[in-house]
Amino acid sequence: MPIGPATMVGIYIIVWWTVLFGVLPLGTSRETHEPPTDGAQWGAPTTPNLKRKFITTTWVAAIVWAFVMVLIFTGWLPLPDFSRAPAV
Repeated sequence: MPIGPATMVGIYIIVWWTVLFGVLPLGTSRETHEPPTDGAQWGAPTTPNLKRKFITTTWVAAIVWAFVMVLIFTGWLPLPDFSRAPAV
């Protein structure tokens, strides 16, 4: 069953967000902070490196997405067929 480009993009977006939440905590350390006086949050890292994390998320998500596409096209991960309405 071929899938359309919209489905492929949707799967990539879901994979990207899932990988992002796995990558965000990487590179942070447990630092002891003084109480913030400028309105910052206690748990906020001093250098979040978001650009690097977004780039890492993008290429890792592309690899995971390619693996998922292989599984779908080989039949190991079949998608449900919603094109046929159930008989009422």
